Amino acid sequence: MLKTLRKHGVTLAVFAALTTALTAVVNEMTKSTIAQQSALQQKQLFDQVLAPDTYDNDPQQSCFIVTAPQLGAGEHRVYMARKGKQLTGVVLEATAPDGYSGAIQLLVGANFSGTIQGARVTGHHETPGLGDKIELRISDWITRFSGQRINSASDPNWAVKKDGGQFDQFTGATITPRAVINAIKRAGLYAQTLPAKAGTLTACGGRNL
Repeated sequence: MLKTLRKHGVTLAVFAALTTALTAVVNEMTKSTIAQQSALQQKQLFDQVLAPDTYDNDPQQSCFIVTAPQLGAGEHRVYMARKGKQLTGVVLEATAPDGYSGAIQLLVGANFSGTIQGARVTGHHETPGLGDKIELRISDWITRFSGQRINSASDPNWAVKKDGGQFDQFTGATITPRAVINAIKRAGLYAQTLPAKAGTLTACGGRNL
């Protein structure tokens, strides 16, 4: 009996070792493919929020970590766009902390003179059929920020129509669009401060530039 148990134990141990080794091999083989697909998806999003003809570098390779209340709590990534040596725009990760059902994650493209080039929602928990109209696959509402200029922090146009602004609210759901509008506005205002900080930002790889 003891001999049989030992035999089964050895068999299980060998099987576990082989399974672990196989998993490691498969993970190593697919790692580069997964990374390439992730980079491609990110590039497609970038092209939606920042016009490709406004830069000739690879913003994905010009990534910086910032801590800025305007973008929400914690660290956020910003991606600098250049044409030649001239900074022309930025893609910013931003968080709207005050969505109806929690934080809303955004990607915002902007130039440095107050114009939003585009915005997309990348994550949320808003109510299906109401607040989820912030998603491009549900509604084109999020596309209406493209080309919109922020004249100042108190610009009255940057509000839902119910509050006297220029953007539509959703029937039965005003909190969600209000949160997104304010987050995009804050991100756009923060973008204007970045050229002066460019030499002090910390790259995503960890080194200071």
